[in-house]
Amino acid sequence: MKSFKGSLISLTGVLGQPIVNQNGQPIGQLTDLVFRWDNHENYPPLTGLIVKVAGRQVWIGAANLAKLKVDKVELNNAKLDLRDFRPRSGEVRLAQEVLDHQLIDVDGARVVRASDLYLSVVSDEVRLVGLDVGYRALLRRIGPRGWIKPSPDVVIDWATIQSFGGQGGQDTKHDLKLSAKRQELRRMRPGELADLLEDLGRDERQELLNSLSAELAADALEEMEPEELEAILRESTPSEIGQYLSKMEPDEAADALRDVDPDLREDLLKNMSENSVAHVAEVLSHDESTAGGFMNTSLLIAKSSETAADVRQNLKAAQAELGNIDAVVVTDQKGKFIYDLPLVDLLLAEPGDKLNKLVKLPAPVTAGTQANIKQVAELLVESRRSSLVVLDEKERPIGRILADDVVDALLPDYGRFHFPRLWT
Repeated sequence: MKSFKGSLISLTGVLGQPIVNQNGQPIGQLTDLVFRWDNHENYPPLTGLIVKVAGRQVWIGAANLAKLKVDKVELNNAKLDLRDFRPRSGEVRLAQEVLDHQLIDVDGARVVRASDLYLSVVSDEVRLVGLDVGYRALLRRIGPRGWIKPSPDVVIDWATIQSFGGQGGQDTKHDLKLSAKRQELRRMRPGELADLLEDLGRDERQELLNSLSAELAADALEEMEPEELEAILRESTPSEIGQYLSKMEPDEAADALRDVDPDLREDLLKNMSENSVAHVAEVLSHDESTAGGFMNTSLLIAKSSETAADVRQNLKAAQAELGNIDAVVVTDQKGKFIYDLPLVDLLLAEPGDKLNKLVKLPAPVTAGTQANIKQVAELLVESRRSSLVVLDEKERPIGRILADDVVDALLPDYGRFHFPRLWT
């Protein structure tokens, strides 16, 4: 904000000020300022003024503005075409749709509310350049005009702000979306996006979710508190949530579905991909306090006769689907579990080495579907492994439990915890 120091114009300071024409004759009172919202500029430009004239809300284009002052607004001509104001797509009214509404400070990874908005003249154009979220701005609004001056030191640069636009009130349904700066949100970590989703109102968080890729939205939902996630499941359409759930880890998706009523659960399952439903249904078939109930069913399984080169290729192809894994499950020709091959061993092996050649002692740790959380935790501690394989009654691998899955299960109120992975 240093480049605008000394030139800030407070939105709340000019609202309600008289509008005078070129001859100094009053023609009305300023009620709002309209800015263009559908471009890629960091500082949106003014497109017009909304003026109250004889009880009507009329539109005056920005080209007619001469000066924007704290005590009055001057126009550059005496003859105006005063038309009734009509909202237009791609534009937003600052006082009605942005002031006091939820915004995202991307740099601070937080949800804020604008107590005041600041304008500045840049290259002969009035542009929105910042906002204030402090109590001084509120005091300035309720006190005498000019009582507390805007301070550039506490103003947040608008270039770091993500606004939703069209956030309520009459005649605001003109399909405004997240601005072009949504790309900045995609660079945020899933945990940061989860915090934003938990703090936003219903309409705003739906817009934020819709702006993200299905994969990133799923990652963010996995990080949310259960009660907040359940609220989103109820607010969104089954097709939207089905898409997100299909991208989530099966154990995380199962946790989300356990917390909703059976009818909604069935509806959501119908909207998930067929492959995802199969994985999630396996987890849901077990009690959530058992290994089968909190395992991750996404596995990379290879036959003992396959070569290291073949498995590496399969691992590369399945990386996006499998997410973070630390080992490859090795089975015999009938699918019976033989070994849990650490990725480091696979990567260090010669390309032509068959997997049965890479089997080592001690034998890997496994758990049955009915093992409880304490038993799983003890197995991981004793073996000093970061994960173990879950086997069914025929000793076939059906899932994997990671160390952070155990932490989540033991400390459900602590929040999601994730250990670093060797493979990302």
